[in-house]
Amino acid sequence: MKSVLITGCSSGFGLETAKYFLERGWKVVATMRTPRVDLLPQSENLHILPLDVSKAESIHKAVEEAGPIDVLVNNAGIGLLNALEGASMEAVRETFETNTFGTMAMTQAILPQFRQRKTGVVVNVTSSVTLKPLPLLSVYTASKAAINAFTESLSLELQQFNVRVSLVIPGRAPETRFGENAKARMTGIPDAYADMAQNIFAGWAQSKDPVTQTRDVAEAVWLAATDSASPIRLPAGADAIEWAKSH
Repeated sequence: MKSVLITGCSSGFGLETAKYFLERGWKVVATMRTPRVDLLPQSENLHILPLDVSKAESIHKAVEEAGPIDVLVNNAGIGLLNALEGASMEAVRETFETNTFGTMAMTQAILPQFRQRKTGVVVNVTSSVTLKPLPLLSVYTASKAAINAFTESLSLELQQFNVRVSLVIPGRAPETRFGENAKARMTGIPDAYADMAQNIFAGWAQSKDPVTQTRDVAEAVWLAATDSASPIRLPAGADAIEWAKSH
């Protein structure tokens, strides 16, 4: 039986991806900062672990308890929605600690077992804003764009060990908690940007454009994990697929 460790499983893409792999008979190590056993269906193939990817000790403990795995899905992330002038450097660093350094640290912790066994897959979940930048998301976009570049370079580094590294790039997903979490971490949008922010929020609320469903992302992660012929970049969701065509 193959096994997958997924970070950030308390909601959204991570939760749906954990369900998707469970449905297909995989052993799933679902991690989250505050474990909740009620989020996922009971299964002898499910192991829920606490994990904060911004803390080295938490990463070490989770990887040790998870045991051998075949696929790592770096999904854990936080949003930051604000003009750069309004974002505290504490919030900027927190965003990078989770989205960028957390992904790198998790990957670094898993690679020894992949390299020794000469097999394994790392799937990094980023965002379509790295394909089509949007205002008020400069810090978040930078934290995710860094992982795009990291993934593509790392894939070349690990070819010699038969270890694959892939990107799943979701579009805008209103059904997740990203928007509310990103707004909750605002320190206050400066007055000079208030009109822009109001127009953007109103546009998002009224938009009839295609969006990304959590299932779209789970399916893309599955493809990246199981199909060695899949491309290194996999846009997930109708909007992300459209944006990727022009990138």
